[in-house]
Amino acid sequence: MHKRDVVIIGGGPAGLAAAVELKKRGVDDILIFEREKQPGGILRQCIHDGFGLTRFGQTLSGPEYSQRFIDEVDELQIEVLTDATVIDLTGDKVVTAASRDGLIQVQARAVILTMGCRERTRGALAIPGQRPSGIYNAGVAQSYMNLYNTMVGKEVIIMGSGDIGLIMARRMTLEGAHVKAVFEVLPYPSGLPRNIEQCLNDYNIPLYLSHSVINIKGDTRIEGVTVAEAGADMKPVPGTEKDFTCDTLVLSVGLIPENELSLAAGVTLDSRTKGAFVDENYQTDVPGVFAAGNVLHVHDLVDFVSLEAEALAAGVEEYLNCGGLSPCEVEIGTDSNIGHIIPQSVSGEKNFRMSLRVKRPMGRCRVVVSQGDTTVKSTVVPNAIPAEMIQFDIDAGNILSKEKIEVSVYEQ
Repeated sequence: MHKRDVVIIGGGPAGLAAAVELKKRGVDDILIFEREKQPGGILRQCIHDGFGLTRFGQTLSGPEYSQRFIDEVDELQIEVLTDATVIDLTGDKVVTAASRDGLIQVQARAVILTMGCRERTRGALAIPGQRPSGIYNAGVAQSYMNLYNTMVGKEVIIMGSGDIGLIMARRMTLEGAHVKAVFEVLPYPSGLPRNIEQCLNDYNIPLYLSHSVINIKGDTRIEGVTVAEAGADMKPVPGTEKDFTCDTLVLSVGLIPENELSLAAGVTLDSRTKGAFVDENYQTDVPGVFAAGNVLHVHDLVDFVSLEAEALAAGVEEYLNCGGLSPCEVEIGTDSNIGHIIPQSVSGEKNFRMSLRVKRPMGRCRVVVSQGDTTVKSTVVPNAIPAEMIQFDIDAGNILSKEKIEVSVYEQ
């Protein structure tokens, strides 16, 4: 069995950024497992721009963004094993991967989970009707068009207003398809405001809120869908059904962190993020196993993924040098307006970055972090919406005890 200081599972933007930062911090013995034929993750198929403004100060396409980290990995001579799928991870950090050369087992001192996320499928939605061809997840449609130069359809309906679906509405329109409409079951969009504006409004593509596809028609190829208004309980409102013809249905209905390996290692998951419980170091409740990026919680910007992974590297370095990390016994709780929060516990001894999302659009609001009667942090958010992550830094000097920290959001 091979022995390595750090094994990184996933060679996307989080894994690459973590590896580069660790190498710069003096950690030399690093191995990245990547199941695809080349590193870069999902960004290889994201040919639109809009990446890099936060991390690099300029707008880049997805391949350009990932290539910057790939070049650094190559320059720093960090080992990347491609075409290698990790199939098991144990609590004592033994990593098993299937590669072209057979099974590989590695005993790691520290493991970094950066497996990303996957799309929710039609099966998860339980849409009634036939099972014809022409139904794609947005990411699959994006892959066909941008990596394999294959047009997926001409008369298109999009279900869900997630960012990938919005971007594909524009992409297919530019390639000559007729995107008839985007239907969103929620009373507000799921994607970023800039994507609503640039991908739908600029191309006169209608967005129907509080609407859902309730039936799929067609035998060998999809021929149409039935759409109905959705009530407050998300169920179809009788009498509001309307039929639309189409040859393609694109689903953009959410992302799920890819945590099967995390569960195999005994990592506890947060029911809200669907990712691991982590502390200020991004360490899970399994010592020496860390997580960052979309496997931890779904991000709206890849820049935040990279920055989070770079912050994680400091904790991994300390873990390797000291043989462990300080206990993080200060729990973090939230009020009912917050959908999820990262981290879920801290030591009270280090500055850290807090990330959260609100459950519903709240407009201008104030986020208050308190510990008992003491205000640790108070900050105003001009327009709080679920699609945009709220991030701010917490000074450890303001944490005065081991009492639980509470985070609340108030509309103003």
